[in-house]
Amino acid sequence: VQLVESGGGLVQPGGSLRLSCAASGFTFSNYNMSWYRQAPGKERELVATITSVGGTTRYADSVKGRFTISRDNAKNTVYLRMNSLKPEDTAVYYCKALRVVPGYRYDYWGQGTQVTVSS
Repeated sequence: VQLVESGGGLVQPGGSLRLSCAASGFTFSNYNMSWYRQAPGKERELVATITSVGGTTRYADSVKGRFTISRDNAKNTVYLRMNSLKPEDTAVYYCKALRVVPGYRYDYWGQGTQVTVSS
């Protein structure tokens, strides 16, 4: 099982980035996919989630209207489009795959990609 994030980097305030997370080793379409982030000295927080069935999305209040999560099941990839970036969005961003069935919980994490918003 592997989740590999990419697309992070340094961007100026007000700029945009698109993160990608490529999955392998499991049936991607069966899993809810999420993006989390962790800033220095802070706890990891949930940013956005997209469900396996129906593609329902949810967002943290801090990113609503600026970030968009999407998935391409044919490419086993989940994306996070980030617009109007702010310095407080600076963090390591992680993707997570989750599937819960009766009696079992399967969750996998990527290694993270750094996003730095600074002028």
